[in-house]
Amino acid sequence: MQANDVWLVVPLYNEAKVIGDVVRTARSTFPKVVCVDDGSTDDSAARAEEAGAVVVRHPVNLGQGAALQTGFDYALSDPAMRYCVTFDADGQHQISDVAAMLDLIRAGEVQVVFGSRFLDDRTEASGLKKLVLRLAVAYTNLTTGTRLTDAHNGLRVLERRVVERLDITQNRMAHASEIVAQIGAMRFDGRQVTYAEAPVHILYTDYSRAKGQSLWNAVNILAELIWR
Repeated sequence: MQANDVWLVVPLYNEAKVIGDVVRTARSTFPKVVCVDDGSTDDSAARAEEAGAVVVRHPVNLGQGAALQTGFDYALSDPAMRYCVTFDADGQHQISDVAAMLDLIRAGEVQVVFGSRFLDDRTEASGLKKLVLRLAVAYTNLTTGTRLTDAHNGLRVLERRVVERLDITQNRMAHASEIVAQIGAMRFDGRQVTYAEAPVHILYTDYSRAKGQSLWNAVNILAELIWR
């Protein structure tokens, strides 16, 4: 698989326990990984560097949206980059899903591929979490004119031209809806950017659940959408 034209952009905040394994697994297929250390207070940056990632540091915690924008700016400095992949630091995303999404975008029919937890039954999430996420998706679709099943999944593949035009200003959880809105409004040569969804497996581990991510992230997303 061609991988020299792909950068994985990984927002990183206090994930020292797992980031080394995440980076090593990713780099076995995609060697270009940039982790944006967003003011971590643990050894996240050092563990990521030891595993072979490029690490760019924020001196203070600015939020995931800001970390993604910094990572995009770094990846754009590589003229060989054709595709950016947004990838979580906590081990929930699967490299096999990235490969399948890249196959889809390389076919040339779309400029963006969004991962979706709701296109198959591999992802195990509570009924309450699914309900909150579906409410957030419905709100995002209503306000952006897009039609997605999972607008707040952190796994995405973006063509270079799309990355060049993104300007993320929502630094916290609502950045995902902002990305969708900007892509929905984007035009190239007078034509709307095309996108597709691909089924992905989000692995909710004991580690991620212990951090409270399984439900509270979904609640925070919905709250920030309504009160931003």
